[in-house]
Amino acid sequence: MRSISRLFGDSAPIIGVLLAALTLGGCSAMRIGYNTGPTLLYWWLDSYLDFDSEQSTRVRNDLQAAHDWHRQFELPLLGKMIGDLQTMTHRPVTSEQVCSLVDALQVRLHITMERLTPTIAAIAPTLQNAQLEHMTKEFERRDRKWREEWIDGTLAQRTERRIKQIVERAESFYGPLEPGQVAVVRAHIESSSFDGPRQFREMQRRHQDALQVLQKIRGADAGINPTQSLAEIRELLGRTLKAPSPSHARYMAQLTTESCRAMAALHNSSTPDQRTRLLQTLKGYEGDVRALNGQASSDIPSDNPGTSAF
Repeated sequence: MRSISRLFGDSAPIIGVLLAALTLGGCSAMRIGYNTGPTLLYWWLDSYLDFDSEQSTRVRNDLQAAHDWHRQFELPLLGKMIGDLQTMTHRPVTSEQVCSLVDALQVRLHITMERLTPTIAAIAPTLQNAQLEHMTKEFERRDRKWREEWIDGTLAQRTERRIKQIVERAESFYGPLEPGQVAVVRAHIESSSFDGPRQFREMQRRHQDALQVLQKIRGADAGINPTQSLAEIRELLGRTLKAPSPSHARYMAQLTTESCRAMAALHNSSTPDQRTRLLQTLKGYEGDVRALNGQASSDIPSDNPGTSAF
């Protein structure tokens, strides 16, 4: 998940629980995943903060409201993006086109995450010491897991793990990759600027940032009103999506450029059968979006409230 998880510093790469169903294989899986999004996201947030009864009610209600908003306003936009992608399946693409898609998805991600900042801002003042301690332990647990996957072990083991992850993801769209295409992925990984320890340090920075902000605005003696609390959470979101360090921003930009270049090369090496498979997959996703939204993907509401609060 590179989504609301980032608000709490998790580094996993997702577009959001409400959008993550698009990464599931099969139409029924996507529809089930999307429709259960509020519940899945609630349990994910609860794993960090262990909500009490009053907090739980607020969070559940707000997640459902965000889900309803997303279905009405964001799904049509997502459907249009998928439709536009279909026109590119049988043509060569450039790394710039791939990066443009990434940028567009990041905008949608930020808007979706912004819908949840009022919820976090509302419950932050009510958090208890035990909940922040629970959150700290959850960060530590996820840190250990991340280290095991991306820092510990040999370079060869980490390289093979990353190659396997990318190949499996690509094959969910294109079908089985040919040896030469796997070689494209391997070349990308072996020349990548990816720096596990560096990303681990940034993840820990986000963890500490989140804990410090929540500590700052919680409790009756904090002296922070609801407007200030919302501003603090929005600033935290901004620092989470884009690290304050210019050097880290340059590092992430380099990683993105490299990934876009590799994805373009992989697509351009695809066979006619693989491109037909990609087109069929995208058409399936577009059909799912239409079914979930209950309207044609071209019927996009003209008055999207964007980042407005609940």
